[in-house]
Amino acid sequence: MPERKAVVASASGLHARPAALFAEAAAALDVEVTIAMDGSPEEEAMDASSILSLMTLGARNGDTVTLRAEGPGANEALETLCVLIETDLETGSLHP
Repeated sequence: MPERKAVVASASGLHARPAALFAEAAAALDVEVTIAMDGSPEEEAMDASSILSLMTLGARNGDTVTLRAEGPGANEALETLCVLIETDLETGSLHP
């Protein structure tokens, strides 16, 4: 199962609007995507298409998360979602 690490760029972390935008993007993909705080065991990964799961994750600005995807197109899906995580979804600015 491919995985990627990304740094959360949104000032509020993955909360409220950033979580909603990210969950919507993950749900639109044809692969199953999970998200976990960096260093968490795989069994602690949450459904990346669930706003509630993203908000429960508690990822803050500057935290590193691990995204995993399964299915055809998994690598492309991860690349797309990593760009979202590393963009401040409140302002549209990329993480430096």
